[in-house]
Amino acid sequence: MSEDVKPRRRYVSRRRREQAAQTRRDIVAAAGRLFRERGYGGTPMPLIAVEAGVVVETIYRVFGSKAGLFRAVMEAVLAGGAARADIPVEERPAIRAVIDEPDPRRQVALYAATQPGVHRRAGPLLRALVGGMATDPELRTLWDEMEAWRLDGQGRFVAMLAERRRLRPGLSLEEGRDIVWTLCSLGVHDLLVVERGWSSERYLEWLTRALTQELLPDEAERSSG
Repeated sequence: MSEDVKPRRRYVSRRRREQAAQTRRDIVAAAGRLFRERGYGGTPMPLIAVEAGVVVETIYRVFGSKAGLFRAVMEAVLAGGAARADIPVEERPAIRAVIDEPDPRRQVALYAATQPGVHRRAGPLLRALVGGMATDPELRTLWDEMEAWRLDGQGRFVAMLAERRRLRPGLSLEEGRDIVWTLCSLGVHDLLVVERGWSSERYLEWLTRALTQELLPDEAERSSG
């Protein structure tokens, strides 16, 4: 009899895990839509629960707080979807392409090409985050965490260029990291695209050119090297 029960228990356990994962994805998707449409402060937890088809207690049990839910939404958006949030950054196709590209100028162009999509997906939520920081201290902490995460990731990109002897002579890792962190920020994107009305294509052309000029050797430096 025990041989009959054990497979059944494994099946039930697996099904419960799958249901829990789907419930989590449903909550994240519903919260993301509402945060984008209504902002952080204008999105009460009961409304998220109704949209996701769960009770409020389930959201708190899974995410701990509204800020914890917002963090999960941001992680999913930056990954390109909730199902991809658990994939290591280095294994995501766009980043993998940057790492595997042998030509430095093409490598910088591929990295720049990741940014418009990030701003398009994450921009509305980041603006909602900024709007909610005044009333929720957890969001200030979340903002700081995300900026530190961004700085670290962009520092790894610059370090990779340096390891492959592609970084402009005289440019330190710290300065290169800070340049990428600044040029690729949502603030710079919004100044050009939102405030000045640049198209995404024009923004990408400018960003690619600016990163190339700041990070890579020019013709004379390449010749002398």
